[in-house]
Amino acid sequence: MQWESWAAFWHMGGAAPFVWGSYGVTAALIVAELVLVIRRRKDTVTRLLRWRRALGKNGVE
Repeated sequence: MQWESWAAFWHMGGAAPFVWGSYGVTAALIVAELVLVIRRRKDTVTRLLRWRRALGKNGVE
């Protein structure tokens, strides 16, 4: 596809809200996934460290 100008490209023949909206939703979901993965990893590491400490105190180690 060819556009006559950058304005025409950004407008996308009237479909811009759908096209750019889908890009926005996709970007937001990717960012949310990254945040959740980082948070989940941090929680898992914390739980493993607590578990390791608890085992060490009980002499099971």
